[in-house]
Amino acid sequence: MDLKQHIRHVPDFPKPGILFYDISTLIAHGGAWKETVNRLVTAVTPMEPELLVGIESRGFLVAAPLAYLMGTGFTMVRKRGKLPGGTIHHVYDLEYGQDVVEIQADAIRPGQRVVVLDDLLATGGTLHAAVDLLRKVGANVVGAACIVELTFLGGRDRLDIPVNTLVSYDS
Repeated sequence: MDLKQHIRHVPDFPKPGILFYDISTLIAHGGAWKETVNRLVTAVTPMEPELLVGIESRGFLVAAPLAYLMGTGFTMVRKRGKLPGGTIHHVYDLEYGQDVVEIQADAIRPGQRVVVLDDLLATGGTLHAAVDLLRKVGANVVGAACIVELTFLGGRDRLDIPVNTLVSYDS
């Protein structure tokens, strides 16, 4: 199955000049979504994760069904102020400013093998920040996986972990 056929392209979203790769049409198609999840399970299983981490918010949609099928735990990396209880945060730079990601302070055991999941790898900034945050709390980050990769933005080059993607766009 060609998963690209199920990914909608939305021009000028969220702002003029941006082409948004929308996975909501992929998720809405039962067969394509099942195939996507199964392919991700195949890609992630050899990394032997104990815990899957989803990045807010579409990464939750990716990580949760994988964790269920693989029998691992699942936790979330979220934007500031979205998680209850004690949290650990990480500040990272954007093109024009900064952003913050957080994880619950007790979400990771030191040395725990984790794989980070998101819907899309573009510049790699958010994924890189999530990896830094996870390492800060003691995780052994063994890899990452995404549905879509925009290879022309070079996000993979910012990461020092194996990254698996299912669909790539070169321009």
